[in-house]
Amino acid sequence: MSKPWKASWITDPAFLELKPLPTLHKEYEPSGTAVHPEALRNRHMLVRKTVVLHEKPRQAVLRMTADDYYKLYVNGRYIGQGPAQGYVFHYNYNEWDLTSQLQAGENVIAVHVYYQGHINRAYNSGDLRQGMIAELYTEQGLAAATDNTWKYAIAAQYGTAGTVGYDTQFLECIDQRLAIPDWHTVGFNDEHWDTVAEKPEADYVFVPQSTPALQVYRIEPAHVQRLGEGHYLIDFGKEITGQFEMTARGRSGDRIELRYGEELEADGASVKHEMRCNCTYAETWTLSGREDTLELFEYKAFRYAEVIGPPEAIRPDRFAAIVRHYPLDPEACRFETADSLLQQIWDICARGVQLCAQENYVDCPSREKGQYLGDNTVMGHAHMYISGDLRLFRKAIRDFALSAAVCPGLLAVAPGSFMQEIADFSLQWPMQLLLYYQHSGDMDFLQEMYPVAENLLAYFRKYARQDGLLENVREKWNLVDWPDNLRDGYDFPLTRPVADGCHNVINAWYYGCVQAVQAIRTMLKIPYEDELPALRQSFIAAFYRPEAGLFADSVQTNHCSLHANMLPLLFGIAPDQAVPAIVSLIRRKRFSCGVYMSYFLLKALAAHGETSLLYELMTCDDERSWANMVKEGATSCFEAWGKEHKWNTSLCHGWASAPIPLLIEEMIGIKPARPGWAEVSFRPRIPDGMPDFTLEFRTARGSFRVAYRRGELSFKAPEGVKVAEE
Repeated sequence: MSKPWKASWITDPAFLELKPLPTLHKEYEPSGTAVHPEALRNRHMLVRKTVVLHEKPRQAVLRMTADDYYKLYVNGRYIGQGPAQGYVFHYNYNEWDLTSQLQAGENVIAVHVYYQGHINRAYNSGDLRQGMIAELYTEQGLAAATDNTWKYAIAAQYGTAGTVGYDTQFLECIDQRLAIPDWHTVGFNDEHWDTVAEKPEADYVFVPQSTPALQVYRIEPAHVQRLGEGHYLIDFGKEITGQFEMTARGRSGDRIELRYGEELEADGASVKHEMRCNCTYAETWTLSGREDTLELFEYKAFRYAEVIGPPEAIRPDRFAAIVRHYPLDPEACRFETADSLLQQIWDICARGVQLCAQENYVDCPSREKGQYLGDNTVMGHAHMYISGDLRLFRKAIRDFALSAAVCPGLLAVAPGSFMQEIADFSLQWPMQLLLYYQHSGDMDFLQEMYPVAENLLAYFRKYARQDGLLENVREKWNLVDWPDNLRDGYDFPLTRPVADGCHNVINAWYYGCVQAVQAIRTMLKIPYEDELPALRQSFIAAFYRPEAGLFADSVQTNHCSLHANMLPLLFGIAPDQAVPAIVSLIRRKRFSCGVYMSYFLLKALAAHGETSLLYELMTCDDERSWANMVKEGATSCFEAWGKEHKWNTSLCHGWASAPIPLLIEEMIGIKPARPGWAEVSFRPRIPDGMPDFTLEFRTARGSFRVAYRRGELSFKAPEGVKVAEE
């Protein structure tokens, strides 16, 4: 438990007398009538404090947080940013080691605090809670704490041309003439700055952030092309998440146009800044007359930048990008293969997951920037492998557990002020908890989260018919798949709220949820009565069509979609005699589903030993395939199978990363046999035609290595890890 705070919550005085607006509610319930003042949206506040130390400290730690977000500078140097978004009753704070940054004499702690102000998936915002809190400790004790002696000024240079995405972020049309140079440095004269206000009734419950701060670093362009006088096209070589940076020196009032995008227009000589993903990345930068450096606050997802402005002002040798994402060691997981296509598929999936791992997982780092529960099933699984770091997945599981404060059936987006509920996603939460436990062996966390799983199950049981199947699950969206044109003709009205009746996919997810909760009870040695046999019989009686050997979409139809069959195959609901027909259906329909559901389809094939078909689908060159993404120039995996397959396709979407865990666990055949990798199962299912490869990945037990050369397989496990192999 962290020690009590001695500091005060400080705020922009414009927010001092405002009462917080309620933002948490059930999706289909009204959110209230209070109106957010427009003038207080997109508020950039600069805060600083001079701290005098008699000697250089031997140890110095700053703990702090802000609402919505901050960037921290000490003595003019950038230190880091945060916090990971959180609910007010579980609000994250960061700790920064400043030992090497502080000096004897004057030191300046400077913070850029940002309040966004919209209800969206990216921020816990729109609630009129704004400000920050900080405490600096040295070996002598408390050296500084926020109070009403800290100074502030509004950063007026951040004008805007509106928002992009779903009010996800404000565009930043920066007027450098309004900027305050050197505001974060020692010696800056802040005597004309106002003092902040203390807000003693701030209602936060602070918790130490359980994950590290973002990795932030500068990269140079891969290529710069001069298109004309003062007109440049900059290519960073692959998708990135971050900010564009440049230096310019022109006349006061000179304007530079800035455009960003994930791809080029058809002419190949301009950026497609009106992006497919419903973001138009077009901004302006007005110069001050001094040498100016572009300092954007928000991050974007882009590969290309286009700069148009006065030729004499622009310095093309000073183009760069500031990249940000969750820390990832490239040596934590390495896959190398002789097959160029398979290598590219792995690489775009790994990069997609890397960029969609920010302070939390985001479904895409452009349009939404939101953490979606269903996406995390795929993304969390892949991220544990490519990073060797389980902390972000653990935090994601807790984030959704905390959303039980709104509904015991959990939200689809968390944390955040945007309320959305998707039944399919909620029912996957216990599966994620179980998956994390299998990889971590973290029994304490499993025990802590267990009541959430039971309450989730109890929530869905209220929709159960006499035979145990769910019907009329109206409080939450019944998704089946997304986009909706990739549901393979699923024959049930998926209106919002859903139509009356009993349909297949929601009940398959429910069965999988009961299965996972029972497995968790077994791990915790909690006695229970096995519900699965009776539930399985009810499912078969309602949906199985013996004449076809397949499962139908609902009790009212004989239409047998891909989705209605992949999940019964995955969860072991399908009778033995149905398995060949379902596999045949998959062989025929292939990926007649979205990228997200392909994870479950491939896992279903693996569960029944169909790894040759799994590998064929994973590496096929169909229109719906990862190869199609590669053919269309992907450097990170897409939201859909191709750019034109969805009306607002994001070209960076971590839910498309199924090949990573499927390749490792189901074809190469390595997975934890006992929680925490104390024992490993090594059961390779290398299909015919699999190229030579080398795989190395790191766990808490050490590094595993597999090499496949000319049909010969070698395997090395960490010392002390028992291997169960076939």
